[in-house]
Amino acid sequence: MRIAIVGTGGIAGIHAAAVSALGESARVVAAVDIDAGRLDAFAAEWGVPERYTRVEELIERSECDVVHLCSPPGLHRDQAVAVLERGWSVLCEKPPALSLREFDEIAAAEARSAGSFGTVSQHRFGARAVALREAIARDDFGPLHLALCNTLWFRPDSYFAVPWRGTWESEGGGPTMGHGIHQMDLMLSLAGPWESVRATAGRKARPTRTEDFSTAVVTLASGATLVIVNSLLSARETSYLRFDFAGGTVELEHLYGYGDDSWRFTPAPGDPDAGSRWNALPPGAPSGHSAQFAAVAEALRSGAPMPVTTAQARPTLELIAAVYASAFTGREVARGELAEGSPFYSSMGGHRAPWLTTEGTA
Repeated sequence: MRIAIVGTGGIAGIHAAAVSALGESARVVAAVDIDAGRLDAFAAEWGVPERYTRVEELIERSECDVVHLCSPPGLHRDQAVAVLERGWSVLCEKPPALSLREFDEIAAAEARSAGSFGTVSQHRFGARAVALREAIARDDFGPLHLALCNTLWFRPDSYFAVPWRGTWESEGGGPTMGHGIHQMDLMLSLAGPWESVRATAGRKARPTRTEDFSTAVVTLASGATLVIVNSLLSARETSYLRFDFAGGTVELEHLYGYGDDSWRFTPAPGDPDAGSRWNALPPGAPSGHSAQFAAVAEALRSGAPMPVTTAQARPTLELIAAVYASAFTGREVARGELAEGSPFYSSMGGHRAPWLTTEGTA
């Protein structure tokens, strides 16, 4: 499998290492970056033979099977569409697009292409999450009543010195879009689809145009309630998911990746067998790019679409748009409501962030 990596910043090294872990079945054959010095350093470190400064050059001169987009979010739509029109597949870092409109344009290009589009959602692929997803499908722990999904991280002001960070136009949003998306995606993949959301978002401390925290209360299709907090203001950083099932409580606490030891189960009184069912879940690989890339390679070998598909990724992006829409309009937002014609379909923030209006920059 011939792979090109577009964008050679920090995350690109994680991609290159994960590709290397696939052994003889995959190789990075090309890299693209507008910064020639950074491109040369990356290519030298990972033994990449082809180097290009534009995606158009890659498309014209190379032969690839999959292009990994590790570029800033504001470039994903145009780059993905161009690669899909070439007939190659795309594996894209999160967020896959800046808006629902852009994402739907990628999906439309995929429908016309011989290639497929996958979103990097590495937390879905840790062994314990896979096993829990199967256990939930079997109803091992009974109905879900309440769930928590917290991404409590810290980013100092200096983090936003990078020009594309902290803006709606190039990053698509703050911690809800760029950071909380990881845990929100894992949560939805386990807890099931969402129906409606009521949310708040604000900018308390960081020098950004986007929010630096958000909260949301989500009603899931199952009737369970999900509470979400996303923050870049939290000195003790943690990523925390909690599922209160009838049969017991499942907790996951980590930061940027988890293993089997990151999970905890507390059986509910009156269900003595729940602990045994939890202990029966098989151990295995931690979450991470390597776990997802192995699944991607297997899918491509079998001719199947790459995980996570556009159909699987869109509900997470739609929930994020709905969080912003609810926060900035002050009302509950239902799934499916943010369609063509809504300002939140074309822009995550809908150009409605109140602090931008008061600053005269909306």
